[in-house]
Amino acid sequence: MTPPSASVAPAPPAATAHADPAAAPATSPPGPEPQSAIDREIAALHTAAAHARTAGGPVPAHPGRDFAPYRSTRLRHPVQPLATIEALRDPEAVELAGPVFGGTDVTALDADLTRQHAGEPLGERITVTGRVRDRAGRPVRGQLVEIWQANAAGRYAHRSDRHPAPLDPNFTGVGRCLTDDAGRYTFTTVRPGAYPWRNHHNAWRPAHIHFSLFGTAFTQRLVTQMYFPGDPLFPYDPILASCTDPRARARLVCAYDPELARAEWSLGYRWDIVLDGPAVTWTEEDR
Repeated sequence: MTPPSASVAPAPPAATAHADPAAAPATSPPGPEPQSAIDREIAALHTAAAHARTAGGPVPAHPGRDFAPYRSTRLRHPVQPLATIEALRDPEAVELAGPVFGGTDVTALDADLTRQHAGEPLGERITVTGRVRDRAGRPVRGQLVEIWQANAAGRYAHRSDRHPAPLDPNFTGVGRCLTDDAGRYTFTTVRPGAYPWRNHHNAWRPAHIHFSLFGTAFTQRLVTQMYFPGDPLFPYDPILASCTDPRARARLVCAYDPELARAEWSLGYRWDIVLDGPAVTWTEEDR
């Protein structure tokens, strides 16, 4: 569709077929897509997924690698089959060449993102806790859980983030912990702000926290996102919408729990993570 402001050259008459093309008015480049176009695509894909479920089709545990409303997946999703590498003959070779978890042991300070600098960060202080379980409900003990997030103004402490929101010198936005014998993790942080992204015109991401979990090897790493209840941006976010099963989307949203709130200190949220099975938590598979 041509924007209203664009100037479109009329079709030349047959007698002027050899006229100088430079004389034709230039066409303005297309502007960014509106939210309504993204909404229509999401609705169509969700309707198709609902019809497939009604017909008894399989319910995918994870979104497709190429979800058209999430525009960048067009260019960066895998299109070739997985390659066989020599390291598969020796699994330990993968571990020797893979990244390490960090230069130091995990400490209690790593899990409190509000105490990692000289001063207090700005924003609403929150406690986020939950249990990591397998499909049978058994706790996953000693699991490394890492998080990263934007600050309360919606900006990451990263050189690639150009969002013109203030940085917080007292908030880096990264943390880690190990699950206990009950599979429980706990973080103290600040509630992140929403931020704009360039998927389409006036696109904003709902407030969220990124989670990374490791199994017994680096190659088993899972990455996902946790959202906050009642966010008005949910219906407009292509990343969340790429999970076409509404029950699976609901499992990405934490729950406010007054029992977890700390008096005069922080609000409390609970978010449990299931690593596999019918109630699996959606992860960003191969993205």
